[in-house]
Amino acid sequence: MLVFKFGGASVKDADGIVNLANVVKRYEGEQLLIVVSAMGKTTNALEKLTKAYFNGDNDLHDIFNDVKKYHYNIAEQLFESSAPIFDDIANTFVEIDWIIEEDPQDEYDYIYDQIVSIGEMVSTRIVNAYLNKAGLKSQWLDVRGYIHTDNTYREGAVQWDKTRESIGKGIPALLQKGIVVTQGFLGGTSENFTTTLGREGSDYTASIFAACLNADSVTTWKDVPGILNADPKFFTDTVKFDELTYAEAIEMTYYGASVIHPKTIKPLQNAKIPLFVKSFTDPEASGTVIKEDGVNTFTKPVIILKHNQVLLSLSAKDYSFISENHLSSIFGIFAQSQVKVNTMQTSALSFSVCFDFYEERFNKLLQKLQNDFKVKYNQDLTLITVRHHSPDAVKELIVGRNILLEQVSRNTLQMVVK
Repeated sequence: MLVFKFGGASVKDADGIVNLANVVKRYEGEQLLIVVSAMGKTTNALEKLTKAYFNGDNDLHDIFNDVKKYHYNIAEQLFESSAPIFDDIANTFVEIDWIIEEDPQDEYDYIYDQIVSIGEMVSTRIVNAYLNKAGLKSQWLDVRGYIHTDNTYREGAVQWDKTRESIGKGIPALLQKGIVVTQGFLGGTSENFTTTLGREGSDYTASIFAACLNADSVTTWKDVPGILNADPKFFTDTVKFDELTYAEAIEMTYYGASVIHPKTIKPLQNAKIPLFVKSFTDPEASGTVIKEDGVNTFTKPVIILKHNQVLLSLSAKDYSFISENHLSSIFGIFAQSQVKVNTMQTSALSFSVCFDFYEERFNKLLQKLQNDFKVKYNQDLTLITVRHHSPDAVKELIVGRNILLEQVSRNTLQMVVK
């Protein structure tokens, strides 16, 4: 039994969906569960829509119409005008219509999950319909009835016992009948509200299903040939890893490597299920495999860039030392605000921390911290992480950059730069 995950880049247009079907055809005869992300940049567009709705912006309906038009255009290239898929698309998008016809009453994160999740719901409807049209017997599955989470919106914590029970009861019989197509990134609460598992969380969805079904492997299909030592959008001389250990992959994703979601590896490691990262444009190529006995070979350092960072420095209002009690209070506030720390540094009188910028969470965090601390911060920064660093590699990275914070350990160097 195999689990495949196709990201937004692989289904960004009609040709991509045709290609997905061609990749799947290569595995006819296998029991196959397919996890699909929202199409192209739909998640970004729906985030923009959510913000426009919450702020009462005038371009709300223009944004929504563009999202609908994009999906209908893809469907029109794949199906005849009388195909049932057009009703499915309309019935799915109407859920957003119901939300935005009234003024927002709920918390931003809750509204975010109810709106942004529609991207996956629509994309999977289209992919499932096209697989059946292409002669691949496929059935659509609503993931929200199988991956159960708590009520932490935008970062749902999986309730593993309940999830394992639901998947174990419901999915094996479906796989006997054909391919199963479901959504990445999403979960459901006990009250039947939608949650998301964290940005780019479709990889995590695939690993949850794989672990619960004891799959033979997970393959995530990407627009890169495998896992590279650096992002090819920013570096030209990248090298591909043929294989990695779970431990090294966890380190890379923890520091922000965008090829895999940080939570993906652990369920697979626990179940000893290998993860393949392969190119959807070259499915015969070997890609990268992550497994327990993988071999880590580093001919070049691993370079990870995280943009849109905030560097925030705190000091006590009475100029006292930053003590364990201060740190306990600070981390409690970060946890309450759902802000994850990417790197940190403490001195006698100050504590500095770097994290991803999310406007709503940042504003809440700032308000809470300013009650007890003096706060300074810089925005629009980049966090550079170098695993297995060398002096030459670091020298190249810092040319022309203003380093605001630097941390060095045995295997990892981090710099927050302007």
